[in-house]
Amino acid sequence: MILLVKVTESQTHLGWERPPRSPSRSLGLGRNEGSLTSTLRTLLFFTALMITLPVGLYFSSKAYIFEGTLGMSNRDSYFYAAIVAVVTVHVVLALFVYVAWNEGTRQWREGKQD
Repeated sequence: MILLVKVTESQTHLGWERPPRSPSRSLGLGRNEGSLTSTLRTLLFFTALMITLPVGLYFSSKAYIFEGTLGMSNRDSYFYAAIVAVVTVHVVLALFVYVAWNEGTRQWREGKQD
């Protein structure tokens, strides 16, 4: 004899009632909405940092450090200021990867505890 049990949205196979699911939770938006906002905020912050910091450090190091303080020629200061900008890009990228990795593992741990 085979026993078939019909499982509906509000019942489990044991007949216990489940709490009704909210529409945002059934779409997967409840907990992930805050995660998405946090991720987008982090991405926009590092995008702004990636645009402004290397360009700002390029021109400021060229004018104030290499030409002003060290007295380098215009041609040499371009070269060293470009090195400063490239190093800055790498530092910002490394920081972004570090923050994104830690945010992802934190969200994974929170999701695993649920």
